[in-house]
Amino acid sequence: MSEKDKTENIEDILDGDDTQTQEIEDRQTAGDTRQSEDEQEEISTEDQLREELTKEKEKFLRLFAEFENYKKRTSKERMELFRTAGQEVMVALLPVLDDFDRAMKELSKSDHTELFKGVELIRNKFKETLKSKGLEEIKINAGDAFDAEVHDAITQIPAPSKKMKGKIIDVVEKGFSLGDKIIRHPKVVVGN
Repeated sequence: MSEKDKTENIEDILDGDDTQTQEIEDRQTAGDTRQSEDEQEEISTEDQLREELTKEKEKFLRLFAEFENYKKRTSKERMELFRTAGQEVMVALLPVLDDFDRAMKELSKSDHTELFKGVELIRNKFKETLKSKGLEEIKINAGDAFDAEVHDAITQIPAPSKKMKGKIIDVVEKGFSLGDKIIRHPKVVVGN
């Protein structure tokens, strides 16, 4: 081989190397592209999974909060049911308590001390039983200021003095509360 042929052969080899080098670079670029596409797919899949996880967490927290509210509401409703059930019984028993008070008033006028003591014993036991269930008498006296929120004015009469204007003159019927709720307003006479 002549020198010229050798040089051409070397150039061909070099050109072939360039072609091979180019092919190798193309393969690497294609591989990198595929790899970057796979990575993007993985990243986008990871992002999607994160978003779904976040949504599911939010749903769980909302559901948990709704359940807690439900428990509180049903507990409150149950307690209110017990109170109102007791309230109906208490309201039904108030006239019996009033009758005991009237009986005590009349028996105190008579000479039957043993009868008075027996009725008083029964009345006190009845009152204590109602008190243990939450019944409280609303304490009012003649001369207290009239409060329309608490008292029920059945009539107005001329006040015996200027100090008694707008004040309670007489208590006709006692009032009672069950817990913090008034179940019977006291009936009063107010001075005007």
